[in-house]
Amino acid sequence: MINFSDKLQSAIDRNNSLLCVGLDPDPEALPSRFGTPDNPDTAIAQLTDWLHFIIAQTAELVCAYKPTLGFYTALGADGLNLLQQILQAIPPCLPVILDVKHSDLNSSTVFAQTIFDRWQVDAVTLSPYPGQDLAAPFLLYPDKAVFVLCHTSNPAAQVLQHYPKNDAPLYLQIVKEIRTWGTPEQVAVEVGTNTPEVLARVRSVAPERLILARSIWSEGTVLANILKAGLNSQGDGLILPVPQDYLSSENAGSLILGLRETINQVRVRIPSEAQACPVWFPDIPTTNAHPHTDLILQLYDLGCIMFGEYVQASGETFPYYVDLRTIISNPQIFDKIIGAYAEVLQTLKFDRIAGIPYGALPTATGLSLRLNYPMIFPRKEVKAHGTRRLVEGHFNPGETVVVVDDILISGKSAMEGAQKLQSTGLKVEDIVVFIDHEKGVKQRLKVNGYQAHSVLTLSEIAETLYDAGRINDRQFQFFKDTH
Repeated sequence: MINFSDKLQSAIDRNNSLLCVGLDPDPEALPSRFGTPDNPDTAIAQLTDWLHFIIAQTAELVCAYKPTLGFYTALGADGLNLLQQILQAIPPCLPVILDVKHSDLNSSTVFAQTIFDRWQVDAVTLSPYPGQDLAAPFLLYPDKAVFVLCHTSNPAAQVLQHYPKNDAPLYLQIVKEIRTWGTPEQVAVEVGTNTPEVLARVRSVAPERLILARSIWSEGTVLANILKAGLNSQGDGLILPVPQDYLSSENAGSLILGLRETINQVRVRIPSEAQACPVWFPDIPTTNAHPHTDLILQLYDLGCIMFGEYVQASGETFPYYVDLRTIISNPQIFDKIIGAYAEVLQTLKFDRIAGIPYGALPTATGLSLRLNYPMIFPRKEVKAHGTRRLVEGHFNPGETVVVVDDILISGKSAMEGAQKLQSTGLKVEDIVVFIDHEKGVKQRLKVNGYQAHSVLTLSEIAETLYDAGRINDRQFQFFKDTH
């Protein structure tokens, strides 16, 4: 069976649309030409005709439908019968997102069975507050998806969503948390806002996630700004609602067609603009800040800096973990990191670049391409077959090699790699790392004949995150206590 992600992408490609229609039997929104819902005996029939009209007008112009369960349950048993009838009327090639904001943990399992097995919807919206336990029964269906609400547009919610302060709001913490619940194909984000800045911040924290936008239409809304903030670097990753008043018009199809074309005009420009304009948006003043402030904040916002109990390669246990292996999946930040390394390497003299397996191999490759220097690397283990080389790549004895590693904690991997290179007749004078944990290792390397250089120190990272409000006093102390 086709999964939600593939079904949605097929619909987007087929109809060339990112638009989603809410199929809601709201008596107050019923157009007068379908009658007045004053008579309970005829109201269901009138609402049914209207919803069928909407489907007929939009089936070739949208990528998904989103019925809101609350409108159907408000109509009683007849409403639930209407929902199943409407679900049957939706073309099977178009995915259905059931808007529920489900939040009851006790009924999650049976509710998941009902909507996914019986009603055959493709995705559902959930409340975040019960945590991952709420989502778990829904994620047992690998071909389905969940959209977790992180932000709403109603003014009264701001005091909660932006708590404790705008630099580190709750709604962004929700986005960071749900990224651990499941794959991008299974877990997406719902964002209600007419403010581009909110969408931009969600996109920066979750560049790989699908965003279901709502409540974007208000007086003064600049659609282009909403799109640039919410779309990913490929011009996708965003589902947009059709304005409610369009669905009440006799010319609904024409209005939606025009909106689709307006959106697509912006979409086609996004990939080329992304090459020159980063996806991530800084949110603090950079005056007198660390020169790599944006890079530090982006590492944190993308989940490369985490808190918990983590055993390091050295055997020590730290209350935090810096995971740089995920950066290779984010071209924007990877490019920044390569540039930061390059600034250091350009001050050194060497003939070749050597990356320490395995974490620094992508970085060494990027630096080789950026600086136009040949690359080699010492093997972590020597193969028992083939050439059985200790060092891979072409080199000449007597050449000088700069060693590139990711994080300097004990210095063991960097020195072992350097010694392997030296055993083949190469010279190693400099070792360059991205982060120095400041545990006196640079001095230890110096004693062994190596000059160590780092792009960042742990102190610089901690102070920048603390000043930006990304970490609290306790987390800041974690950093201070471990170096």
